[in-house]
Amino acid sequence: MATMRTAHTVWEGNLLEGSGKVALDSSGIGQYPVSWPSRAEEPNGKTSPEELIAAAHSSCFSMALSGGLAKAGTPPTKLVTQAEVTFQPGEGITGILLIVEGAVPGLDEAGFVKAAEDAKKNCPVSQALTGTDIALRATLAAPAP
Repeated sequence: MATMRTAHTVWEGNLLEGSGKVALDSSGIGQYPVSWPSRAEEPNGKTSPEELIAAAHSSCFSMALSGGLAKAGTPPTKLVTQAEVTFQPGEGITGILLIVEGAVPGLDEAGFVKAAEDAKKNCPVSQALTGTDIALRATLAAPAP
């Protein structure tokens, strides 16, 4: 069964001086201020489309990697994923870097990197962003002593 999630933005004013609020409608967890300066300069307590993409990508990738590892018989105990979305005014989104560190008992570094590459390729958000260069840095955490 397909699911649909919704959000909406109310924007007031022109691009450079205006501002808006993006609301996460499906979850109802909040409204977040957004502006051009928060996108092209410093966030100053506001979000941007790129930050929202980073949140979506890091969570989707983590789910895909966790599912793939579990399916292979090596479920992770912890994954920490950061997504860095680069925005260049006048050009758009120029790249995404996924940085993941995982604790996966019974798996070596090469196996972890392979699973991470597969998750990067196959997570639905990565697939939706195929027009963007997506890089990956995957590190297996050292086992606890």
